[in-house]
Amino acid sequence: MSDGTQASTEPVWSYRGYQLKSSEFTTAMVHFYRGEVQRANVWRQRLDNTTNWAVITTGAAISFALGSISGHHGVILLNTLLITLFLYLEARRYRYYELFASRVRLMETDFFATMLVPPFAPSADWAEGLAENLLHPQFTISLWEALGRRFRQNYLWIYVVLAIAWILKSVLFPTPVTSWAEFIQRAALGTIPGEVMLLIGLIFNGMLFLIGIATLGLKHATGEVLPRYTDTSLVHSLSSLFEHDKDQEASDRRPWFRHARKRPQAVALIISQHNDNVGKAILVEMKRGATRLDGVGVYTGQSQPVLMTALTLTEINHLKAIVSQADPNAFVIVMPAQEVLGRGFQPLQQKQAATQS
Repeated sequence: MSDGTQASTEPVWSYRGYQLKSSEFTTAMVHFYRGEVQRANVWRQRLDNTTNWAVITTGAAISFALGSISGHHGVILLNTLLITLFLYLEARRYRYYELFASRVRLMETDFFATMLVPPFAPSADWAEGLAENLLHPQFTISLWEALGRRFRQNYLWIYVVLAIAWILKSVLFPTPVTSWAEFIQRAALGTIPGEVMLLIGLIFNGMLFLIGIATLGLKHATGEVLPRYTDTSLVHSLSSLFEHDKDQEASDRRPWFRHARKRPQAVALIISQHNDNVGKAILVEMKRGATRLDGVGVYTGQSQPVLMTALTLTEINHLKAIVSQADPNAFVIVMPAQEVLGRGFQPLQQKQAATQS
């Protein structure tokens, strides 16, 4: 947000050419916050529904398998596959929940919280981050993190209960086993030998537990109360294998949640016969700086000034509209920038300090 300007009645917040009173802007943000909270709650309820399905089907399968002598332990194996499908569905729903929860957290930490503590101003890039999230939604956590988190929180105990029920069914029904060979014989499923079924079960459950343990260090979920500080433990090393954002800085130790992902930035070169009007519009409407470069046309041999300006992803369409209005025949080149440092973007001093540390 740009600095507020004094109007005849009350301060006005200026943003991308729009003039809004502070009360109007705050009202809009409050309604937006309520809407995002509602969307997050809906997806949270869908998570609970999937967990309920898993618990109900597990109870039914175990009751059928252990409730009668004729019940086969294959029902437990089939239910295990069904529970795995529920786990996948819940992990996918959890990613959607986190998408909306991240917007809620961004509003809480960088809009509402800044109203309570000095200097009573939002972070310089919070509006840009929120706008990019709305224009180009991206999942904030990977599928691996979602699978591991839901497995540890809910499904771990379901798989443990299923494994115990399968063992009890094989050991006690129809009569208690008297030898290891008899147990192996009962573990068979149709034409599949018991040794193979035991090996499949160990590999399957081992992979689930490995995912649950290896994703312990992934803490990108915003809708949960989680420690934000990284460590160098073995768990964190394993979690790096499932890291979905390699550009995230591990040295970020801010007290509240903020995405450390570097947002896309661009550099625009503008060749126009009305560079003065275009430059003024960039300064006034976009609140961005511009630099005039000396250029010479190869074909005409005439000097032609070139405007260069740095901007973010959400400002590209605004720049196109400004140039088109000032000079429909202008020539515009928009190039991705690896990194833009300085006023209006990431502070150069902060980047240097992080590099030195």
